[in-house]
Amino acid sequence: MTHETDLTTLLDREAIREAVFRYCRGIDRLDEAALRASYWPDATDSHGAYKGSASGFIDIALPKLRESGRMIHHVGNLSIELRGTQAAVETYFLAWQRDRGADGGETETFLAGRYVDRFEKRGNEWRVVARVVVYDWVQPLGAAPVASEAERFGLRTPIGAHKPDDPWYTLLAALD
Repeated sequence: MTHETDLTTLLDREAIREAVFRYCRGIDRLDEAALRASYWPDATDSHGAYKGSASGFIDIALPKLRESGRMIHHVGNLSIELRGTQAAVETYFLAWQRDRGADGGETETFLAGRYVDRFEKRGNEWRVVARVVVYDWVQPLGAAPVASEAERFGLRTPIGAHKPDDPWYTLLAALD
């Protein structure tokens, strides 16, 4: 391999990592633009009970997530196998979600699994073209605390928020 090939490989791998991180930030902050920029417009997503277009998943998920509580996704091990303008990517994730049940009560759930993604490079950009979410562990944690956010977090501020109120978007605006 030449130094130029090595550099291209490193840049491709970093662009794929950024797309994975953008998805996590997008889903946790309910940032629709970040979510859509993680997938190609013709991408598919097999996400639990949902199987269809990635755009359809986003259209269904965002309203539901706006009604539920908080969530956080943490990604760890990332395996990237580059094959020209395609890549097989396996990303381990941990997620904590708060949901409202049909009875109006809240529950918390811990999830561990993997995003098994086919990425494509179009032009100079990598995005997911096909995702399968593999669930390796799902653990209901019981009822969520009924305390207010201030009571739960106390003096620990700022508290994470959805777009545009999260500190991430304040930082981005300050750089413009």
